[in-house]
Amino acid sequence: MSRGPARGGGRGHELLGFAVSGAAAYAADLAVFLALHGPLGPVAAKSVSFLAGCTVAYLGNALGTYRRRAVAAREYAAFFGVNLAGAAVQLLCLAVSHYGLGLTSARADTVSGLGVGMALATCLRFWGNRTLVFRAPPTEGETRTTWTG
Repeated sequence: MSRGPARGGGRGHELLGFAVSGAAAYAADLAVFLALHGPLGPVAAKSVSFLAGCTVAYLGNALGTYRRRAVAAREYAAFFGVNLAGAAVQLLCLAVSHYGLGLTSARADTVSGLGVGMALATCLRFWGNRTLVFRAPPTEGETRTTWTG
């Protein structure tokens, strides 16, 4: 189902919507993690909070940022994949800094994982969501092969 071409400011509008959705997702992720950290432990709590954050970000982007683009339930799987790739980038930055470079202080972990890693992951997520998940409808005369699985 196509909702017509994107209107309302182009890429700047998308960046703002993406940032607002991301902030809401971060808040959900943090709240769920803090609520479940004690009862479930850090790894299980982070797994559940990651899913909660992904869901909030997907809904924010599907219903807000990219609402004028075709959106289907199966796009959540692609969205989740893009977010997993972003999480891998953050973990890789942390691992390289901590284990590869030997920068093991709490400050170094924070800068590498939540600073550098988050910045790189955010760029990847914006690109992935814009080009792989919430694709613009084809322009007049353009044909596009889409997956219908």
